[in-house]
Amino acid sequence: MTTPTIPPQALAGLKVIELGQLIAGPFAGKTLGDFGAEVIKIEPPGEGDPLRKWRVLRNGTSVWWQVQSRNKSSVVLDLRKKEGQDIVRRLAAEADVVIENFRPGTLEGWGLGWEALSAANPRLIMLRVSGYGQDGPMKDMPGFGVVGEAMGGLRHLTATPGQVPVRVGVSIGDTIAALHGVIGVLLALHHRHRTGRGQVVDVALYEAVFNCMESLLPEYSAEGLVRGPGGSALPGIAPSNAYPCSDGYVLVAGNGDSIFKRLMTLIGRDDLGNDPGLANNAGRVVRVDEIDGAIGEWTRKHTVQGCLDAMTQARVPGGRIYTVKDIAEDPQYRARGMIQSITTRDGFAVEVPGIVPKLSATPGAIRHTAPGLGEDTRAVLARHGVSEAEFAALVAAKAAFAGQAGEGAP
Repeated sequence: MTTPTIPPQALAGLKVIELGQLIAGPFAGKTLGDFGAEVIKIEPPGEGDPLRKWRVLRNGTSVWWQVQSRNKSSVVLDLRKKEGQDIVRRLAAEADVVIENFRPGTLEGWGLGWEALSAANPRLIMLRVSGYGQDGPMKDMPGFGVVGEAMGGLRHLTATPGQVPVRVGVSIGDTIAALHGVIGVLLALHHRHRTGRGQVVDVALYEAVFNCMESLLPEYSAEGLVRGPGGSALPGIAPSNAYPCSDGYVLVAGNGDSIFKRLMTLIGRDDLGNDPGLANNAGRVVRVDEIDGAIGEWTRKHTVQGCLDAMTQARVPGGRIYTVKDIAEDPQYRARGMIQSITTRDGFAVEVPGIVPKLSATPGAIRHTAPGLGEDTRAVLARHGVSEAEFAALVAAKAAFAGQAGEGAP
């Protein structure tokens, strides 16, 4: 079997040390790795990153792991031991980026904080993702993604009015924070290109979520408006909702002025489409219940696909609510390379999400699949000047471990 040629990648040559676990820090590392960065993941001895055992397992390892840790090497070090800390300092001295998402102060307690690492490597960039940031009165509190989503204002909005606020079904706060972290790293790399100096990228989970809250704060500041949950609609924008069909729900986004007129013609309500009071969004918001009722009366007479076919003809944006089965079978996902088949290190085939964004000249790629725990320890340390005798001493001190492909470290 011929290995496909991978085009040049945007971040080829960038060396990243990933000290984080679970979601936010590792998602940032995955994103950098997808575009060519060498990502050396440092895992604790024993079980490694807890994500290895989260949710659905295959051959004892989470299938999620195959996404989160692709394009990474696994090195097992005990950061509580001086010998392990010394190795991280050696790795960081030659690195471009260090990623960590421990509670603030944890790395400083191990002698691996920003001051220590940047003194040895002034070009170093350190991405620090935490619940509340590296300063402020809450910095020492533990903060997971769901807490950041709530504090950032998102959870209050994800509910039907009068019912309990629900969480988004994925760890969206961690992912948003990770993506902000990647943006920060790229900005810091641009600055370093001009000045030769690295810096800290400080991302708080709640701040990353809050950054996505659109007009939430200025509406409160200007008018004292506290936006509440809108259920399946988007409050203040009309019509934009999920409407019942004979076999499910269809999403209709008819909130553009000309789109609204075409939608009303489609559903046989030109009286609403030609009403001067509904010619713009401000007027439609006032009468949104009337509009939603009219659209719902039409959608109930049709299947989801029937509605979508009619809206496509009328040039009205709409969509269905996808399950993962719908995603896996959708030709658009396939055509865009958003579903890719891989074979894991221990030999089973699985489909994983493709790479975003699409770059025309330096596209991302899955260069290699997720590693077994500690399988790269010896090779990575050898590349950084650790001799056989030094490595044997590290293993004897239980500061480093070397596993095998698809297996855990001893």
